Amino acid sequence: MNLPILRLIPAVMLLLIATAVRGQDEFERPPIEYSASTPDNAVSALQTRIEQGKAKLEYEPELGYLVSLLEALEIPAESQTLVFSKTSMQRHCISPRTPRAIYFNDDVYIGFCQAGKVLELSVADSRLGTVFYTLDQSQEESPKFIRQTDSCLLCHSSSRTAGIPGHLIRSLFVDPSGLPILSAGSHTVDHTTPFEKRWGGWYVTGTHGEQTHQGNLVIRGKEDPYRVDNKAGQNVTDLKELVDLGDYLTPHSDIVALMVLEHQTLVHNRITQANFTTRQALDYEAKMNQALGEPADNRLDSTTRRITGAGNDLVEALLLVGEAKLTAPVRGTSGYAEWFAQQGPRDSKGRSLREFDLERRLFKYPCSYLIYSRAFDELPPEMHDFVWRRLWEILSGEDDSKEFAHLSPEDRQAIREIIRDTKPNLPEYWK
Repeated sequence: MNLPILRLIPAVMLLLIATAVRGQDEFERPPIEYSASTPDNAVSALQTRIEQGKAKLEYEPELGYLVSLLEALEIPAESQTLVFSKTSMQRHCISPRTPRAIYFNDDVYIGFCQAGKVLELSVADSRLGTVFYTLDQSQEESPKFIRQTDSCLLCHSSSRTAGIPGHLIRSLFVDPSGLPILSAGSHTVDHTTPFEKRWGGWYVTGTHGEQTHQGNLVIRGKEDPYRVDNKAGQNVTDLKELVDLGDYLTPHSDIVALMVLEHQTLVHNRITQANFTTRQALDYEAKMNQALGEPADNRLDSTTRRITGAGNDLVEALLLVGEAKLTAPVRGTSGYAEWFAQQGPRDSKGRSLREFDLERRLFKYPCSYLIYSRAFDELPPEMHDFVWRRLWEILSGEDDSKEFAHLSPEDRQAIREIIRDTKPNLPEYWK
């Protein structure tokens, strides 16, 4: 047997091993080891503070730990959105009369159900992507967040999340009990979803002109969902005719909060995909180099391709490529837009990536504020370097390909200047 064939055997063995374990989610194997790894995120940090006596969650008979938890994690009540489709682990508590409330900030999402036994949490973790927890809604001396894996991953690591532990926003038609009418189909929603396909199974408060959506709609009897006139569900600013909201923190399910939620979950998922893909590619490369006797720093073409693919997907999400255009002004009802825009940071001219447009598109400067997030900052260096280089090529005008045509020269210059003023530790070529 000649030397090239001998060198090929270890590579073939690696491929056979990979095939044998393909039934297990790839992120459960090294180097990710999702379920076996210790999380490090905003929720785990709060748990540590509670155990050290540096934080305390207060219990209320009606809302349990909800209010105290929002305060501890700095999540605004104005972010409240209401979903009445039975699409959560506490589906028995959810209906058009008792929707699930979702509250969120840049990193954490909290689900609250009337009469629910637990609060449901998901959080962006810079190593593990989306991590899921529950918090028992019974009064305890020292409340404890319980990490959830299998029960949540059934839905949150499917093809809808590109096979990684991710967030999922769906739009579907719902019957009077809250059950999805699956025969009518559904949509996974993000900022690219056409306005008219959004928010089926959700309450929506806010104005949006002649644009229509599927929110505030319950399908009764044998009605054809696509033929039902949902005129009464449009431009709703008060939900009192649809649901009793006396037991919720606010009477709103704010349209702007919904739009930010949809954008944010997409970017979080793309950050996770970029993180996992890079680490998995580098792990495979190291094993192949060792098996074939190559230098440890030998870069495989497959590694470059995988980083490039996942990196480009992330860049497109950050720059809102393919965003569905608005054809009329959008205005919320809860004050969420005002709260969000005040968070900054701002550049020397007072501009921020959190400023809204809401006339033609979501943001005035189409670049995601999640570039300030810990999950983005802690991407593997190889991915970090790739993303910053691509962003510079696009925003400097070096890359004027058609997928970025939505960014005018003025947009690119403004985003470039805001990032340069507000983002520390930029690569030298940005300065």
